[in-house]
Amino acid sequence: MPTTSARLLALLSLLQARRDWPGPLLAERLAVSPRTVRRDVDRLRDLGYPIAATRGPDGGYRLDAGTRLPPLLFDDDQAVALAVALRTATTTGAGIEEAAARALHTVRQVMPARLRHRVDTLAVSAVERPATPRVDSGVLVALSAAVHAREVLRFDYPAGPRPTREPGPPAPPRRVEPHHLVARHGRWYLVAWDLDRDDWRVFRADRIAPRVPTGPRFAPRELPGGTVADFVTSRFRGADGTGDWPCRGQVILDRPAAEVSVFTPDGVVEELGPHRCRLTLGSWSWPGLAAAIGRFDADIEVVGPPELRAAFAHLARRYARAAADPGAPRRVEASPPDPGPGVPGHPAPGVPGQ
Repeated sequence: MPTTSARLLALLSLLQARRDWPGPLLAERLAVSPRTVRRDVDRLRDLGYPIAATRGPDGGYRLDAGTRLPPLLFDDDQAVALAVALRTATTTGAGIEEAAARALHTVRQVMPARLRHRVDTLAVSAVERPATPRVDSGVLVALSAAVHAREVLRFDYPAGPRPTREPGPPAPPRRVEPHHLVARHGRWYLVAWDLDRDDWRVFRADRIAPRVPTGPRFAPRELPGGTVADFVTSRFRGADGTGDWPCRGQVILDRPAAEVSVFTPDGVVEELGPHRCRLTLGSWSWPGLAAAIGRFDADIEVVGPPELRAAFAHLARRYARAAADPGAPRRVEASPPDPGPGVPGHPAPGVPGQ
């Protein structure tokens, strides 16, 4: 028979593996009597583990949630997964970096050498994003609670820096129906229906200062664009919720398709020959799309649409002026073609920060 301490660890591991355990089955798995199981359960309770017992022919035991966190037991894969998750949590911008670092140190300290080596080899997987705005963890908890409870949320939301504007009176609090709290590229955002603007909005969580109490409960609306990931992606692209770029064009490049595809993860590249390919790409504006295509060191043939051809002509004149002799007289060019949504003067509704 194993020692008492080894048997307690085995019992704890079984209780963590599934929700309910019949007493006779636990006794069989541990190769002890049901009476020994009852004594071991009492010992675990004395150590702080909240183990509930059910009576009757099918009675057994269940590891419940308690008022404090007792020591936990992890297998090798669980311990490595926990360490990797804690290492990643130090770069999420969720305001839990210090707590995650301390928890990672605690977990790593008690790991066997073989597991510490596995975790340490993954050190390069978590790279800190410089100058990423940090969000107070209390704000994230408040936003998440409002999303879960489906309660109207009021919060102060100062605009970003506007050096050309004179300071004015503080803006009234925003009133929204919170839909989702999402993380994207190291930043946290709240997707919500703005009650005052009667439209969907994406708010930066690091600018939100929640007000209490929250408002009445609401019936959730259907989010356009399918999933919340598709909706947020479309808003960052300046689109209207369809998920696609507002400007999309097609060109032929004198470059191998394999070289072009590496730098266009959002595009479609078709091979036309050993050193020629067709590229279909999208962007938030026509000049932006022309500039993205122009970064390739290759001759370009515009397939369409006409707006893309006009954007190339506009950029060509701009680049020609940039390359001209600084002492030469400058020509004043007529207004460029409409660059499309997503550039200054053409804001897409609901883009974060507006």
